[in-house]
Amino acid sequence: MKFPPKKYAAVIAAGLISMSAVWAQSEPGLTDKTIKIGLFAPLSGNAMAYGFDVLNAAKMYYDKINKEGGVHGRKIELVIEDDRCSANDLLAAVKKLTEQDKVFMLNGGSCSAAVVGAREYVERSQIPYVMLNASGDGALYPPSKYIYGAFSISQRAVGGSMVQFAAEHFKAKKIGYINHDDAYGSWNLEAADFQARNLGVDLQVQSINPTLTDLTAPMLKIRASNPDILLITTYARPVSLLVKKAHELGWNKPIVIAVNGTADLKQLVENVGNKDAFKNVYLQEVMLDVAGGPKLKWVYDMYKAAYPELAAKPGHPQTYMPYGIPSAMAVVNALKAAGPNPTREKVLTALSQTKFDSGVMAGPIEMTAIDHAAQKSAIYLKFNGDTMNVIPGSFRSLWTYQPK
Repeated sequence: MKFPPKKYAAVIAAGLISMSAVWAQSEPGLTDKTIKIGLFAPLSGNAMAYGFDVLNAAKMYYDKINKEGGVHGRKIELVIEDDRCSANDLLAAVKKLTEQDKVFMLNGGSCSAAVVGAREYVERSQIPYVMLNASGDGALYPPSKYIYGAFSISQRAVGGSMVQFAAEHFKAKKIGYINHDDAYGSWNLEAADFQARNLGVDLQVQSINPTLTDLTAPMLKIRASNPDILLITTYARPVSLLVKKAHELGWNKPIVIAVNGTADLKQLVENVGNKDAFKNVYLQEVMLDVAGGPKLKWVYDMYKAAYPELAAKPGHPQTYMPYGIPSAMAVVNALKAAGPNPTREKVLTALSQTKFDSGVMAGPIEMTAIDHAAQKSAIYLKFNGDTMNVIPGSFRSLWTYQPK
């Protein structure tokens, strides 16, 4: 049968549209007009400060992309769940999003231990998973084809960057290092030791139990080794005990506190009980500026425009709010790179070739086929118990995963 030219063109166009619709339906969560993404974080409970506004930041970035026309003409449709920073609740949320809501991919998780518990299910389901702001070393190493994260910073990068800062900024030759004697502590020590060996500096390590309340012994051992500087990579509660004990023992050399121990600086100062203890204290920060600083003004302006009522309430935006943007950027970039006919496999390939400047974090967002941790840099702030001043420069961890 022969068609007139115009009628023939119309038949071809209709056929292509029909084929596109059939193709789109072959991938879960994908139509010719939408891409469905599962977004989750702790939105309630004691840990909501780690994820509530982080999720809001990711959401406002996706909204921005939709207002600009979406990705290759498709609008991003979000299905939001509360994981309560619980391994059981996060896994339940991931299962619901995957099996019931049938999302195309996942973007979520603010608490690393909860994220690690979902690794097996994500791999079995073969669904792309981009963490929201969890460091998630246990889910990232060894690399899983389906999981990407550490847009805040991985624990390994925490330790490596701190050693780099001590050696480069303070010219330290001997470094005191206090970590925890658990997996969390071993991860940051692994990279710290790698960095120290590469820089030719001596690392004096004291590993303490997270429940230890009398820290006199480890501090005395650190003081006896006479390091040039002390790096503390513990949880928040031991940080206050260590800073207080160091001051009591007459320690006057620099102390650097990892980002995971500085969530509530006001509480830290209150717990230490003496601002003189902060005369030579430095803080690790994974964003490129202090919260609300001039380099991050665009993020806070976007938040105020997106959530005017929330922004007017005390305590908002929460400290970690900007962390939600880089992971959403990575998702959008991967979807764009996957082209007008995306598949999960194409998105996974794009994620493994990610490199961009987020305008939020201290260093570039970069992921490769053998290392899926996105952020490895940090800046450092001089903190006197009241105010913070940014130390020039960004300090990067040298450690990277090597397949065995």
